[in-house]
Amino acid sequence: MNWQQYIHSDPKILLGKPTVKGTRLSVEFILGLLANGWTVQQVLENYPTLTPEAVQAVFVFVAECMRDESLYMLPFLSESV
Repeated sequence: MNWQQYIHSDPKILLGKPTVKGTRLSVEFILGLLANGWTVQQVLENYPTLTPEAVQAVFVFVAECMRDESLYMLPFLSESV
């Protein structure tokens, strides 16, 4: 899937956060809903401007972003004592 058909960034919309085209719904916001237990169906029902393809594009976009990132786990201060 080509996420660029569905996700874009415009400095005039939400300070340039990646959003679903034609909406003011950021990728971060949609992921937050899903992380809080919403199903994709609930997201689609509550935000009718979204399509199943747009939600899939959110996942593809994030997967591509994460592929370019490294995550390093640092021990908590209390664990190192």
